[in-house]
Amino acid sequence: MRARVRVRARGAAALLAAVLLASCGGGGTGDGDGTVTLDYYSLAWQKESIAANKALVARWNKTHRSVKVRYVQGSWDTVHDQLLTSFEGGEAPDVIHDDASDLTDFAYGGYLADLRGLLPERLRSDIPARTWDSVTMNGGRVYGVPFLQEPRVLIANSRLLARSGVRVPTAQHPWTWDEFERAARRMTVRGGKRYGVVWAMKEPVKQSVNLSLSTGGRIFTKERTDDGVKNRLRFEGRDSAVSELIRRQVNQDRTAPRSGLGMGGSDTLPGLFAGRYAMVPLNFSFRQQVQQQAPDGFEWTVLPMPRGAGQGQYVQGVVPQTLSVSRDSPHQRAAARFIAYMTEPAHMAELAKGDWILPTGRTALKDPAINREKDGWRVGVAMARTLRKSPALGVRGYAEWSDKVATPAFQRFYQNDVSSSGLSRSLTRDGQLILDRYQR
Repeated sequence: MRARVRVRARGAAALLAAVLLASCGGGGTGDGDGTVTLDYYSLAWQKESIAANKALVARWNKTHRSVKVRYVQGSWDTVHDQLLTSFEGGEAPDVIHDDASDLTDFAYGGYLADLRGLLPERLRSDIPARTWDSVTMNGGRVYGVPFLQEPRVLIANSRLLARSGVRVPTAQHPWTWDEFERAARRMTVRGGKRYGVVWAMKEPVKQSVNLSLSTGGRIFTKERTDDGVKNRLRFEGRDSAVSELIRRQVNQDRTAPRSGLGMGGSDTLPGLFAGRYAMVPLNFSFRQQVQQQAPDGFEWTVLPMPRGAGQGQYVQGVVPQTLSVSRDSPHQRAAARFIAYMTEPAHMAELAKGDWILPTGRTALKDPAINREKDGWRVGVAMARTLRKSPALGVRGYAEWSDKVATPAFQRFYQNDVSSSGLSRSLTRDGQLILDRYQR
């Protein structure tokens, strides 16, 4: 999924919202013949994903006489501001594609419908409870259906991996972080000729937070107070272990290049193909770019991310993609039925294949096309059981903390410009002031 860039200028947000509202006509409508038309705001952006979404909408419209669906194309780059302005203007689409990190503000703002009681038991039971946790907040209300998810994996040069002589990890027996460090040293050629790994840290917060689970950390914790349960920040020991490792590889071991700190995921691929980097931690969907862009003869493989040495530490945080219903929609039950249709196992599998990521449903994960060994699909499926709700989900004020405090603090830390204690102070002391403002 593309990184989202939040547009803060009010004028720009209004302009973007005007485009959205012109497209969707201000939410679902009722025609004179009794037919209801729902607006489905989709963030599909890859060619295969858009085709899969539009095909399912067409099938729905062909088989449902009284409820029709109008497909509205959105963009990950501008979704937050478009939706916020449409919510405030009372013109939101009925069915909303987003991700779980964006639901918190909208849920507490009263913009999204509580889906409890609107979804079929088949859907509720097919998606694991740990995944439903990512969309459950504000007193147990459910604000979306988490239908797609994307683990982080290692994409490795197969030939360099084989030459190194290290144990090749599997989803059943991944590397520990210590083994990963040793493997990176074995695959590094000194003098900058080849690095064992490259960390793309242009946007460092999400992966730093989500990978902290793999060493028993959380960063975000909860505390019971007289005013209820409050979100608290912590960054010590287990929380900082992966971040310390990344900085060590860049600045001490020299097994990862400093230039990677300014890269996005796609920026690393030319170096991977050229043999400059042996391994790259990337989101699961990047396999598509590797498959399409790799030069002839380039051999690559997908490996699971490392884990901590402790019991229960083979996990990582994820932020699922979601389908929600606008609270102001006059057709909430019809919108929920359409969501149930889109997330039927076969349909969920189609959407996952189009995006090159994983479905959340147990049945869809059994789809043969998703379980194939080619292009690392089977590794991802085996990792599905290790995926947990990102510690950031449900935390009010997270977006502001990430933008104003965590991003610059992590960037300075990885560049070796601030100490571990300095990073911890910034994240927790300055960050808690932001979180407390949202919890008054």
